[in-house]
This record gives sequence, C-alpha cells and structure tokens, in this order.
Amino acid sequence: MTNKEKLTQAVREKAMELGFEGCGFSKAGFLEDEARNLEAWLHGGMHGSMKWMENHFDKRVDTTKLVPGAKSVVSVLLSYHQPDLAKKHVADESNPKISKYALGEDYHFVVKDKLYKLFEFTREVNGGLEGRVFTDSGPVLDKAWAVRSGLGWMGKHTNLLNRKEGSWFFLGEIIVDAEFEYDSPVTDHCGTCTRCIDACPTDAIYEPYKVDGSKCISYFTIELREEIPAEYHEKLGNWIFGCDICQDVCPWNRKAASGSEERLFARPELLDNNIDYWEELNLHEFKKMFRKNPVKRTKFSGLKRNVFAVKPNLKE
Repeated sequence: MTNKEKLTQAVREKAMELGFEGCGFSKAGFLEDEARNLEAWLHGGMHGSMKWMENHFDKRVDTTKLVPGAKSVVSVLLSYHQPDLAKKHVADESNPKISKYALGEDYHFVVKDKLYKLFEFTREVNGGLEGRVFTDSGPVLDKAWAVRSGLGWMGKHTNLLNRKEGSWFFLGEIIVDAEFEYDSPVTDHCGTCTRCIDACPTDAIYEPYKVDGSKCISYFTIELREEIPAEYHEKLGNWIFGCDICQDVCPWNRKAASGSEERLFARPELLDNNIDYWEELNLHEFKKMFRKNPVKRTKFSGLKRNVFAVKPNLKE
C-alpha cells in the first residue's frame, strides 16, 4: 500500500469514526462545466436578490484560487434524517412548518466541529499540511465537489442524492495541499422519475437538473428581504422557513438511513406549534430560541412576514 493509499484509508476511517456517513476524495482544480452553468444561472437572474452569489466567481469555480496550493478536496456528508419525524412532518398541514434541516442545532457549528477534528487528524497523519474547512460557507460549490468525490449524484431537484442516505444530509469540505487516492463519480439513478418537478408548487424546478432559485419557497422564506410577492402566498403552503417538498416526494428518501448526530435532531420546542404561537412570538423569544439555529438567518421580521403569508393556507 502506497503512502497516498494509507493516508486516504486513514482519513476515511477517521471521518466515519467522527460520525460522518460518507467521505470522498477528489483532485482540486477548475470546475469547467459548473463554471459555465453558474455563469448562465447568474446571467438569467435565477439567484434573485442573492447578490453575494455573484462575488468571488473565480474562487467559487476553482479551489486552487480559493486555497493557494490546494491539491485535494476531501468531501464529507452528515445525515440529519429522523424517519419517524419525517413522516409526521409531511402529514402536518394544520401548523406552520420549518424545514427539517433547521429543527436542530445550526449545522454550521456541528459539521465544522467534526471537520476541524478531521483536519487536525489529517495534518498529524500526513506529517503536516495546509488548508481550510468549509460547510456551506465561503465560495465553494459543495455539491459539485461531493459529486466528484463519489458521494452521490445530482438529482433532478439539484440536491445531492446518495443511495443509502437519500438527500437528508449536510455537506462539508477540507481543501488541502496533500494528495490522496481519488474517488470516481457515481452514476445517476433518477431514471425517468419526475416527482420532484411535478410536486414543486412554484415551478422553481423548471426542467430536470435546473432550478430557478428566485422562485423557490426556501428563497422566499429565507433569503428574500422584501415582501413575498402576493401571487406566491398560496403556493407557500404552511412553510415559514425553508421547504422540503422536493425531498419529501423523492423515492430515494423513503428508506434513507437514520442519522446519528443528536445535535442535529429536532428540538421539541420547534415542533407542533400552531399559528397563534408564531404570531405571539416576540423578539426576545426569537433570539433565545434561534440563537444557535439556522432560522436566525431570516431574522425576526422575516419570520413574522412568513407567518402572515401562510396563515390563510393552514387547514383546520
């Protein structure tokens, strides 16, 4: 076994030990196809008001410009799936809902805690290295690198799909100046299925593998700072933060394995709250409840706006 093989095996085993459900390796560099697609997506205005997506384009599509000297991208996935909760959450049409990924502790903290431990382990085993860690942070195309690292394929809803984990997971990367034995991409297993496209109430998934972010419910309820256009209020259903519809209907999520990281499990106080609860929530309670939770991104005013928009949609 070569030194690269030993390093690759050791890091993969350590990732599993830390609780990651997947770990893959790819060669750092320029993402040619993704650069072309991203440029067209931005020119089409499909990022809506997310102007930050236009920043650092060169670094976003080339990890060697983001991390000087980078040779490899180590991609990991961490599941947040709770099967029993998922079934109950889908069936609840009487109360406002928060996307399942945001029902536990903020994944940025959880994933990065594990990534830093993996980074230090890799540095020690390799006898030193330089690099950075990311999880939905910085100008990194997380899903593109996960695909290159063999962790799954890009679904028609543009979420990464894994045969065992479905799509209920977070992604993270370590970009380093060490070399590994690289993995190969896996084949696409979406077949002729169009359930995610058919189920999207705003037609944000306008064709297979293409999403207009400016029409997505997650965009309206999280990223948009202005008022949500009135013509979309009914289409929001009961989502006050994020949306899981395209994932809920995906056949690959029916038997997705349960996650094991308890910090990501749903907090009871975020479940089954009726409209009165959310209307009466004050700023102090908001700050306390969402201090280490993704919902803080929409801000108190944004959450109140979302609650107002979905109230007429709730079923008795």
